[in-house]
Amino acid sequence: MSTAADQIITALRAGHEELAALVRDLKEDDLLQPSGASEWQVSQVLSHLGSGAEINLATLDAARTGAPGPDGDFNRGVWARWDAMSPAEHAAGFLATNERLVEAYEALDAETRASMRIDLGFLPEPVDVATAARFRLSEFALHQWDAEVAFNRFAAVTPGAVALLLDQVGGMLAWTSRPQELAGEATLLVRLHAPERTFGLRLGEKVEVVDAPERPDGELVAPAEAWLRLATGRLGPQYTPDGVLVTGSVTLDDLRRVFVGF
Repeated sequence: MSTAADQIITALRAGHEELAALVRDLKEDDLLQPSGASEWQVSQVLSHLGSGAEINLATLDAARTGAPGPDGDFNRGVWARWDAMSPAEHAAGFLATNERLVEAYEALDAETRASMRIDLGFLPEPVDVATAARFRLSEFALHQWDAEVAFNRFAAVTPGAVALLLDQVGGMLAWTSRPQELAGEATLLVRLHAPERTFGLRLGEKVEVVDAPERPDGELVAPAEAWLRLATGRLGPQYTPDGVLVTGSVTLDDLRRVFVGF
């Protein structure tokens, strides 16, 4: 029987293979193209993913061996080294380092996937493999889109990742939203499809997912993939698919201002 950890690790492998297939064919000029991440070129997205893979791998190795996990000095050293690389080195480094991270997750046996706890360094206590891998999948899937959309404005977050990340969006809103950008308060009914979800979105002193309201101030209807990108600041007008509809007291442009992403 497939566990949550199994499904997420499978999605990490699928995402790596998809992005690696693109990156292997990129030329120098391609790596300098603007990405879907504000102010980042494609090579900088790959640098971010590659350095993140290196830190994630060190964290995973520490959990496996019982050694102390990477600290702030380690992380800053990794970032400085990647920042100093050329665009071509970013691409090659991403391909090698992310492959090693995915392989390390795949090498965990069923018992370890169920029992091991990983100290991510920014949470109050260690988490299980599924939670740690889901954090990586969230980062990877969205930055994968950042890279791919530079060459295909119709790019979408992969369906397998959307299904695994969709129910985690509420926990990200404190980091990805600026409620002060909206004048007043509102509660929207949100209806998603592929996969289907229905819930409320409260826009007030903070932005939060709530139960579906009986008397909403408006409604957001969208593909689940588009909602995931909206909530993480990736649904600009040029990247908005058909089927996204906002009615009532709040507009789609209002929501774009609220959700600034990461």
